[in-house]
Amino acid sequence: MDSDQTLFHYSLLGLYLIVLPTWISLYFLQAPYGKHNRPGWGPTVSPPLAWFFMESPTLWLTLLLFPYGQHFSNPKSFLLISPFLFHYLNRTVLYPLRLWRNKNAQSKGFPVSIALMAFGFNLLNAYLQARWVSHYKDDYESDVLFWWKFLGGLLIFAVGMRLNVWADEVLVGLKKQGGGGYKVPRGGLFELVCCPNYFGEILEWFGWALMTWSWVGFGFFLYTCANLVPRARASRHWYLDKFKADFPTNRKAVIPFVY
Repeated sequence: MDSDQTLFHYSLLGLYLIVLPTWISLYFLQAPYGKHNRPGWGPTVSPPLAWFFMESPTLWLTLLLFPYGQHFSNPKSFLLISPFLFHYLNRTVLYPLRLWRNKNAQSKGFPVSIALMAFGFNLLNAYLQARWVSHYKDDYESDVLFWWKFLGGLLIFAVGMRLNVWADEVLVGLKKQGGGGYKVPRGGLFELVCCPNYFGEILEWFGWALMTWSWVGFGFFLYTCANLVPRARASRHWYLDKFKADFPTNRKAVIPFVY
């Protein structure tokens, strides 16, 4: 148990230590998948397979670790981990299936190197989130604000996930219409930001941080911002370069009216 506690603490420290380098590196160099795809990153696989592989630890590792937690028999721990699993059921299984059904969305390969890096991060994150919720969170019964934090965070999470799934469906649908090419997305929150899918995911993990009320949840929220905000910025520049006058210049990158 002491060895696991040491591993947990160093893993949490590691999560925070990679936030700033991730933000800085992605500010200057975008991961080469999707619209930022470019050669020079080694062998590639189909995007559906890559997404399934790299996101899968969030399901199998979480389910593997959860029964070993001291709070495994507490219904509140099951309730708390459910939004995390629900998000990653979509990201690991349903989203790759949508890509697989749309052959145009598979026109560019996904670098194996990027998939392996994402797999490693998801191993780290799944371990932290699962062990916190099932074992190290020690105030399930004493926290009088548990339900307020859970329900408030769940509301934000649900809004974010709905937005994330909707925006992904719009983008995949546009690729189907465009024969594998890109178009300027229109309608809904796309009128305000280039990447409402990223905004939705940021909202999700902010809600998760509120639900867990923990350094573990907050660290994941910070990492999500470090990963997605620079990518949204780069996506806005990409749209401007590609579509020029056809792209609304008042459209922000990821946060409506702000950035």
